Amino acid sequence: MGAYEDRADALERAFGPLDGPANPLGREAILAADAAGRTPAGAEEVLDAHRFNAEFVPVELGGALSRMDGLGRVLRPVFRRDASLGFGYGLNCFFAAAPVWIGGSARQRAEVAGHLLEGRRVAVVRHEVAHGNDFVREEFTARPAAGGGFLLDGSKPVIANASRAAGLVVFARTSEGGGGRSHSVLLLDRAGLPEGRLTDLARRSTNGMRGTEFGGLRATGCPVPAGALVGGLGGGYELSLRSSLLIRGLIPSIVLAGADTALRTVARFAVRRRAGGRSPLDVQHVRDVLTGAFLDLLLSDCLALVATRGLHLMPRQTSAYAAAAAYLAPKIIAESMDGMSAVLGEESLAQDGAYAMFAKQLRDLPVTSLGHAGSAGRQVSLLPQLPFFARHVWFTDAEAPAALFRLHGDLPPLDPAGAALLGDGDPLAATLVATDGLLGSADLPGDVPGDRGALGALTRTLVAELGELRTAFAGIGADDRAALVDPRSFALADRYALVLAAAACLGVWREQRSGAGGPAGAFLADPAWPTAALYRLCRRLGLPLPERPAACESRVLAEVLARLHGRRSYDLYGTDLA
Repeated sequence: MGAYEDRADALERAFGPLDGPANPLGREAILAADAAGRTPAGAEEVLDAHRFNAEFVPVELGGALSRMDGLGRVLRPVFRRDASLGFGYGLNCFFAAAPVWIGGSARQRAEVAGHLLEGRRVAVVRHEVAHGNDFVREEFTARPAAGGGFLLDGSKPVIANASRAAGLVVFARTSEGGGGRSHSVLLLDRAGLPEGRLTDLARRSTNGMRGTEFGGLRATGCPVPAGALVGGLGGGYELSLRSSLLIRGLIPSIVLAGADTALRTVARFAVRRRAGGRSPLDVQHVRDVLTGAFLDLLLSDCLALVATRGLHLMPRQTSAYAAAAAYLAPKIIAESMDGMSAVLGEESLAQDGAYAMFAKQLRDLPVTSLGHAGSAGRQVSLLPQLPFFARHVWFTDAEAPAALFRLHGDLPPLDPAGAALLGDGDPLAATLVATDGLLGSADLPGDVPGDRGALGALTRTLVAELGELRTAFAGIGADDRAALVDPRSFALADRYALVLAAAACLGVWREQRSGAGGPAGAFLADPAWPTAALYRLCRRLGLPLPERPAACESRVLAEVLARLHGRRSYDLYGTDLA
């Protein structure tokens, strides 16, 4: 992880302080560029200088991608400032490249790597809308050509980086039938296509991520060589699912990066002194909002950690965690943003000035968090796994390895195609059960302060909730599709995701107690934050609650203020900001 930390720190320093009045890449420049629908002048040049697109290319192809938790780290300095820059410059290229890394030939992988390493863009043309439900759903079709290959027809009105991309990864319908074999993936080099057969459509304006170019493409009898087919004919749906396992674990990192800036903006507002010496922080509700927002960022980062490290450590079990992370983190962060909006009041609408970054982050969040699939799709990928877990896994599985919860440390090599679409175990849920046993015994290493009782009670409550979920899902047959699309099942999947978040928090806390260190090490080893986080989760679930852990929440709020004044990030790492 050291190389990733160094690259993330270097990016942070290169962009300079967000609140620096003389910084040409500071807050005012970002807001002005956003209002104009472009990225800040000079920002892409910074990313060019730091070979940012190499972060999305596997090391064996000449890039820098070796671990997914590290990629999540290096994205944060960019997304803390401008989601349009982070997504439009690079992350969308990773979304496009993922199917090629997983199913492409050696030639295709080298072609995409060449585009990115030489500073060009690659865009993805999906068969369903990926960035909002207000755009018309259209698609491309590819039919066999007389001399071999395909003829591509159709249009899509909204594609990120459509006109800027040198390479296109197109999900096209290749069969008139429905089902999972109706679409295939084609890799196109725009420079090699006949003139006039693939044309750019007008750019679409968006409320969020205004600086990202969302344009369209229309193909008219465009010849595509047979060698453009990625994977097998009809393999588009499976490639999309496998790509999602790589992509979903990154979603929490990018949404929490934006919310990090939002929380810092609100915290700065809350501590300002008014006439008479009072401040908004004197109000209990304001303190609760700041505390809750920070806890939600920590919860999201715990999910990010297990979803990304799980791809390396237990690829056969990480599918559920990737879906839960991508589903839950945007959901709870959006609710935190609503709470913070109320604290800012009319300043939450400011378009310039000290607090205007909040409104930008609020606009960007819905676009950023959807990524390439909506939250319902993530729940749908969770649901088929839960009846199996209920009948065969929960309360019998071995707990997750300690390395899953480490902020640092080596990982096995990444195999982009190695993750299973459906998990055969749930070691994260087993960590919750195991921690309940440890908290109820004298065997937990280290000195646990008096908060151990509250933490133990909350953990027991969540273990009981897992038992309720086991009962509910054990009665659903593996082929009972009607039950799996019942609204009650979606509500149960939501509860399961919250239980997983609790288990991830407990795993991180336990591992930090072993002395892993780092800037946030002392805070993360303290039982105050997991106690406050689990209390928040249990309250959200409507479960029985012990007495409110006010002392723990005060400790969390003190960390919020310490990181504000110490200029450190509001995630698990607590890294120094410019």
